[in-house]
Parts: sequence; C-alpha cells; structure tokens
Amino acid sequence: MLDYPTLKLIWWLLVGVLLVGFAIMDGHDMGVGSLLPFVGRNDTERRVVINTAGPHWDGNQVWFITGGGAIFAAWPLVYATAFSGFYWAMLAVLWALFFRPVGFDYRSKIQHPTWRSTWDWGLFVGGAVPPIIFGVAFGNLLQGVPFSFNGYLMPTYTGSFWALLNPFALLAGVVSSAMITLQGATYLAHRTEGIIQTRTVKAGIGAALVMVIGFIAAGVWLQGIEGYRIASVVLPDALPDPLAKTVVREPGAWMANYAAMPALWLLPALGVAGALLAAVLLRARATLSAFVASSLAVVGVIGTAGVSMFPFVMPSSTHLASSLTVWDSVSSHLTLSIMFWATLIFMPLIVTYTGWAYRVMRGKVTEAYIRENDHAAY
Repeated sequence: MLDYPTLKLIWWLLVGVLLVGFAIMDGHDMGVGSLLPFVGRNDTERRVVINTAGPHWDGNQVWFITGGGAIFAAWPLVYATAFSGFYWAMLAVLWALFFRPVGFDYRSKIQHPTWRSTWDWGLFVGGAVPPIIFGVAFGNLLQGVPFSFNGYLMPTYTGSFWALLNPFALLAGVVSSAMITLQGATYLAHRTEGIIQTRTVKAGIGAALVMVIGFIAAGVWLQGIEGYRIASVVLPDALPDPLAKTVVREPGAWMANYAAMPALWLLPALGVAGALLAAVLLRARATLSAFVASSLAVVGVIGTAGVSMFPFVMPSSTHLASSLTVWDSVSSHLTLSIMFWATLIFMPLIVTYTGWAYRVMRGKVTEAYIRENDHAAY
C-alpha cells in the first residue's frame, strides 16, 4: 500500500488530470455551443454545428461528474467549503447546463424559427457561461477566499456573489472562456468544411490571441498579488487538520515554486505556445493537429494555476490558518488508497471507450448529411 504523503500528492495530480480532461473533452463541445450562433448563419448550418457535438456531449459529461466526485471523495473539506462559498456561482453553472440536454434533444423537433433560434441561444448560454464562471472561481482562489473554520472544522463564508466579480477574477474568466472557445473551434473546424469551417477558423484564431494576451496579462498581474506560504513545519503524513499550521501572505509567494524548480516555467510556456501553434495550424487547415495543440494549451494553463498555488488548494483571505492545502484537506489513507486503485481500473476503460466512440463518429458533418437525415439528425 502506498504511504499517506505519496497518496496525497497522487490525488493532487489526479484531480488536475480530471480537470484537464474535463476542459479538453467537455470543453470542446462547450466551445462549439459558444460558437453556434456566430458560425452558423441559417438553420441548416446551425444543425451542422450542433451535430458535430450532439452525439457525444453527454458522454463528455463523465469528466465533469468524475471531477466533482473526485473532489468530494479526495478533498471533502475543499468540496464542502467551495460549494458553500461559491453557492450562487455553482447554481449559475447548473442553470446554464440545464439548456444543454433540452437544447440538443428538442431544438430540431419543431420546425419553427422562433423555437429553434431560442434553443440556439440556450445552447450558447450552456456552452459559454460555465467556462467563464470556472475561470472567475480560479481567479478568486489565487487571491484567497473569505472563509474560516471553527474548532469543529465547520466552515463560515463571509463573502458575497458580487465580490467574486473582481477585476483579476474577471480577467481569469476571459482567459478561461477564450481557452474553451479555442478548444471548440479546433474541433468544429476538424468536423466541418466550407464556409462554416472558414468562419470557425477565424473565430479560433481570434480566441487564441485573446487567450494568450489575457494569460500573459494575468501572469504579470499575479506577481503583484500577495500569495500564500506555510511558515510552520509541514508534516505530510499527519492527519488532516487545517488549523494546525501557520500561514503568511507575502508578495511574490505564488512565484516561489518557479524559483525553486525552474522547469515549471514550461507549463506557462506551453499554454502560450500551444495556443499560438493552434492558431497557426488552424490557418493552415491542419485541424487535427490544431486540436492537439489547443489541448496542450489547456494542460499549460490549468497546470500553471495548479503549480503556482501548490501546496494550497483553497487559501483563506480572512483566517490564514484555515487555508486548505494538499496535506490537510484530504480524506483518510484508506479512502485515498481505495480510490487510487479504482482509478487505475476504470480510467483506462473510460479513455478506451471515449477513443472508440470518437473513432466511430469521425468524419465531416455536411449540409448534405443534414438534408438526407432531416428527421434523425439533431
């Protein structure tokens, strides 16, 4: 059996992998939804766009559900505190996601322009709103969240929904939105042709530029934000107790890991280079390679946020000692062990099934296909 400190680190990595998987897989169909009203100019064109993601969007939700479940089981204190503090933000995500199943399944059931246009914008909301909110949440994590624990480890959140919408967090939301839009654009360009592909390529190049500029600006801004540092002795094998440590805030603390391990700079470099390469490949119509490059950019951006904060997961701005870290917010040794072996069994099955499903559904979605399958297509 793996020792407790090793499992804590493994689950920090695995949660990161699940977040990356969600951003790549569920992110590209959200990106397709974000682009839907703009790259499809008539009903047939919009049905082409919808049918690139329609057959598999619900399968991609596995990454979202698994990520949430993993946080609940591996980091219960993080799950409880985050869903308490970000309650209205999480409800906004849930309400936006409501539009997706109904939109995909019922949008084309009625041949009425108002009905279809309404659900087109519903799919847009379902694809565009969650990435923005997730980005805003990460922006707030980097600044610290106003919560504290009492002696019974019951969290108290003292912030408000509107306080989450601060300038740095909104910039993080822009980066997240542009990243997911680029991911959707590379996929949509790969599955379409003609004028839809041309419009998608232009949108993807624009999203890549916005993402790179916003990402660099956020990185420069972050250097002036007070980060967090554990000032007491760290006992990786100790039982979870977030209050048993001393935490200080100081400028540049979020850059300390890069100074200690310069190889970590490869992650932000990957975020920038991946997005720029995706734009170049989109322009050259090398769409599959562009999708791979965009996915690498996702790894770079999410990885940058993770290693910048490590070992913190959810820092507290009102009571520094309440900050949750990799070492003191986790489940028991037994729970982490069981989850680890279950992941080793089921993760390859999920990846294999996903690869098979995409292989079966490969190829272009065309207007001719929509006309020939008018009653069967989305």
